[in-house]
Amino acid sequence: MSLVKPTTDATFAADVLTADGPVLVDFWAPWCGPCRVVGPVLDEVATEYDGRVRVVKLNVDENPRTAEQYGIRSIPTVALFKQGEMVDGVVGAAPKTFFSGMLDKHLNGAAPEV
Repeated sequence: MSLVKPTTDATFAADVLTADGPVLVDFWAPWCGPCRVVGPVLDEVATEYDGRVRVVKLNVDENPRTAEQYGIRSIPTVALFKQGEMVDGVVGAAPKTFFSGMLDKHLNGAAPEV
């Protein structure tokens, strides 16, 4: 069972913006090839960071309002939210080491908010 949970336009505020702790959001769509590459990587990240970071997926085709609100123009876009603000992210497929590095940087408090 995956620890990555779906979120929607209707639940985004509760799932991400008012969540306790950091939330990694995968903006994706089922037809997107690189999104299918990132999915299993984020499953691994969710398992490794369970209890420290929540990982959610937002299907941009079914939830265009949130994607538009955050200026998501290309997918996959994976964004890190802390205290309701987008503080980091990447556009395109990235390896697990990239996500681990990004999360470690923010979890250890060394990264400035962008």
